[in-house]
Amino acid sequence: MDILRDILGALSMPDFYFAMFRSATPVLLTTLGAMIASRSGTSNIALEGIMLISAFTGVVVSAFTQSALVGFLGAVFAGFVISNILAYFVLKLKSNAVISGIAINTLASGGTIFVLYLITGEKGASTSLHSLKLPSINIPVIQDIPVIGTILSGHHILTYVALILVFVVWYMFKYTKLGMHIRAVGESPESAQSVGISVNKVKYIALSISGILTGMSGAFLSMGYVGLFSSGMTAGRGYIALATQAISAGNAVVGMFASLIFGFCSSLANYLQSSGIPLQFIQLMPYLIIIIVYTWYCAMVEKRKLKRQLNSKK
Repeated sequence: MDILRDILGALSMPDFYFAMFRSATPVLLTTLGAMIASRSGTSNIALEGIMLISAFTGVVVSAFTQSALVGFLGAVFAGFVISNILAYFVLKLKSNAVISGIAINTLASGGTIFVLYLITGEKGASTSLHSLKLPSINIPVIQDIPVIGTILSGHHILTYVALILVFVVWYMFKYTKLGMHIRAVGESPESAQSVGISVNKVKYIALSISGILTGMSGAFLSMGYVGLFSSGMTAGRGYIALATQAISAGNAVVGMFASLIFGFCSSLANYLQSSGIPLQFIQLMPYLIIIIVYTWYCAMVEKRKLKRQLNSKK
């Protein structure tokens, strides 16, 4: 009963929903990046590594230039570069996309700490670097509305960018030439090639956009979420984005709600830390819920496929 009271108390607080959007932001940006790559027919397994390298680059560049904007651009550029390295190996050298992605993730995990040690002599976090943070924004009028203003105003600038990008990506796939080419290449490369679409070029573009969005996610973690770089700070969010992307089935709006589920669970986990629930289970909860939702989604998809097969036989 005490735990139920804690949960209901958290759900009644506007700050809880503010934290939900904040926690969902890096997953949402990465989900959009994963979605674009997936719809082109190439899974970007290196999301975790790209986020980590971008987070590290943003902190280092902003510290040395003393410019948050330059640091952010550095993080985005790092995401672009790493995604193009992946594209080169997968599309040009025909290496396995999963193995190449895992290699980048492994390199990022150890490589960022190694470079941090070379620069600062620290191995855990960039506490000695005077890195800068991107600003938060208060929305005029909305910030003065009770409850709603607390929930929707005052977020980090990349949170609002992520929400806007949901509808940009949705519009791109539905109405733009690039979106239609990405969809065509992902659904049938041979058919796309037969009508003059350069399959590899479209996949390069898709992976580049995926890297840029994931780079923005990494920048949010180190220049907005905590304000420094630390070892393993992505905490599996890149892999979670692969799950939320699969749940979305190529729909950016659904991807947003799937990311908000993770944000909701993360926010709830933070509020339950003072309850009697073991801390380890609380930390596990956001990831466990996403796994359960993803498993349920896969089961429903398989059920629909089986039903269609039975109906076709009749």
